[in-house]
Amino acid sequence: MYLRRSSRPSTTPEPTEPGPSPRDGLAPARRARTGAVLLAATALLLSACSSGSATTSASTAAEAALAALPHTTPAALAAYYGQKPAWRSCEVPGFQCATLKAPLDYAKPADGDVRLAVARKKATGPGKRLGSLLVNPGGPGASAIGYLQAYAGIGYPAKVRARYDMVAVDPRGVGRSEPVECLRGRDMDRYTQTDITPDDGRETTELVRAYKKFAEGCGAHSPKLLRHVSTVEAARDMDIVRAALGDPKLNYVGASYGTFLGATYAGLFPERAGRLVLDGAMDPSLPARRMNLDQTAGFETAFQSFAKDCVRQPDCPLGRKGTTTAQVGRNLKAFFGKLDARPIAAGSRRLGESLATTGVIAAMYDEGAWAQLREALTAAMKENDGAGLLALSDSYFERDAGGSYENLMFANAAVNCLDLPPAFDTAEEAKKSLPAFEKASPVFGEGLAWAALNCAYWPVRATGEPHRIQAKGAAPIVVVGTTRDPATPYRWARALAAQLSSARLLTYEGDGHTAYGRGSACIDSAINTYLLRGTAPADGKRCS
Repeated sequence: MYLRRSSRPSTTPEPTEPGPSPRDGLAPARRARTGAVLLAATALLLSACSSGSATTSASTAAEAALAALPHTTPAALAAYYGQKPAWRSCEVPGFQCATLKAPLDYAKPADGDVRLAVARKKATGPGKRLGSLLVNPGGPGASAIGYLQAYAGIGYPAKVRARYDMVAVDPRGVGRSEPVECLRGRDMDRYTQTDITPDDGRETTELVRAYKKFAEGCGAHSPKLLRHVSTVEAARDMDIVRAALGDPKLNYVGASYGTFLGATYAGLFPERAGRLVLDGAMDPSLPARRMNLDQTAGFETAFQSFAKDCVRQPDCPLGRKGTTTAQVGRNLKAFFGKLDARPIAAGSRRLGESLATTGVIAAMYDEGAWAQLREALTAAMKENDGAGLLALSDSYFERDAGGSYENLMFANAAVNCLDLPPAFDTAEEAKKSLPAFEKASPVFGEGLAWAALNCAYWPVRATGEPHRIQAKGAAPIVVVGTTRDPATPYRWARALAAQLSSARLLTYEGDGHTAYGRGSACIDSAINTYLLRGTAPADGKRCS
């Protein structure tokens, strides 16, 4: 499906205080991510085993729980745990950077290393330093260092930044930590423009060919790394970083996919889990197909909220006051159909159905982007100008004006396709699933079903399976869920909180992806109190 990442912007922080996928952000900046709009998107939400059987995998997960690692550090890893970061100035004033090493393969540490990029902004004071606070915006594939430097290190509450060194590590295969590479410039453009709602056998063949070319590109550019970018390995890397920072426990705020990473850390190292905030939580017990279906329904929920708001605005191009949300959806679907038949101009490029769908989905991550989306849709539907929707899509894909892409989409697929078996093994399976996906979302279901096919052609077999995470013995962990979150549905937060033995569920009744730092004084106060005093909110606390 789509990428899962935090919806915080990479723009100016608040003065006081994460066929391809979507991203984080307020208006034009970023949104959380999952796939390559519709294409790479699904990578993230893989599915059940080779058969794609959600029932079988879910049953297996009900019996399997992530096991904690031994308390003592194996001798073969002692050198990694004994590293001391050599801090140097970053390109961004006020931040320091360093490089640490981790074993490429934890089962065979002698086989080579992977380099991990780390950045920090030291605690500003006053007050006693509480240690390091690691942050991760999600993805998988979003750069934690980019998030730290653009937002968390300067935009988190001043009282939090005063007491913690703000730290980020790009997970292996992401950003500055030996990034996975797959397709370049024009090839990636063609991939993102591939028709993800095939009308016949020829278009289905073209879609399958696009997925295969993407997978082959990843295998050719990053053959060794592709086998070792799992979430479990990234969580083990975080423990090496924790040790290098000199912290006895890991304090962490993870958003979207970052919640899966943080929960995995707690499951592996429960006694080393400090103050953990998991915002926009994921449910690790679900197989890929179920995750894709849930997320599809989540985007439909977000779209209905947008539709209700849109028809109350004078500039809504999808309907007037009194127009039902169902009709708004049909109007948008009809517009996508027109673009499928005849793309429109978008500057020097063209906007077709796939890129337009990505642009709309990108705006679902944060209600702050709804006005921008109305403007972009108006220009496209009434003036045949697709530049606005293309800008939203480009932002989601991290495509710059020169046609180059960051590695978000590549890392997203690499991690997802390794963490879970594919949602579908064949195009026929994806086609049979269309009624279920279209029921979950009449607007986005068809495209998201086909997007879930991408891991079927991955060059590396999945090493992970659906599983529960209990983290027995961990200190209280705060799990945050937003009731109308499009990318990480609220039910996932409830499910993760039910699995973690020490979880405290904190609920935000509202729209958008993730909750911390998005305007709810109730949410922010509860999390700040936890981070600064160690006092977790009461389980079941609700905020609006």
